[in-house]
Amino acid sequence: MAGFAVEYSGANIVLIFGHYTYGNVLGIKFLGVPLIIGINWFIVMYCAGVATQFYENSMLKRIAAKGLTIQTNVQKISFVIDASLLAVFFDWIMEPVAGKLGFWQWEGGHIPFYNYVCWLVISALLLALFRRLPFNKRNIFAVHLFIIQVLFFLVLRTFL
Repeated sequence: MAGFAVEYSGANIVLIFGHYTYGNVLGIKFLGVPLIIGINWFIVMYCAGVATQFYENSMLKRIAAKGLTIQTNVQKISFVIDASLLAVFFDWIMEPVAGKLGFWQWEGGHIPFYNYVCWLVISALLLALFRRLPFNKRNIFAVHLFIIQVLFFLVLRTFL
């Protein structure tokens, strides 16, 4: 729901991401935004969060094996920064492909840097919530799904 709300604001109010319009490729729209976009935001945030948590758990085990610890606040901040950067990296891989496939088009034909700044801020907020919510964040399928999505868009970015 949050992802859809962000995209609605971005596409209709233009304060978020920059000037862009959706094509007709992504299917049914509600209020001018394809419904699949909300699902995509959830998948990207969930997968980036789970992948970062997986990596963090691995690193914390290594650190603990050396008899060291890291403060909880540092872990929380590191998680939000790392997961947000991972989400922005995914968007950076996906954006050129999305334009070529007609998912959306940027005014002027180029992706503004502001889009990535917005992605970083919004991702940080959503992933801070992800970190705070009490649910099982161990899902190896989500890690694999994230890797598959990145590879999929990398291949398309390379050959389109």
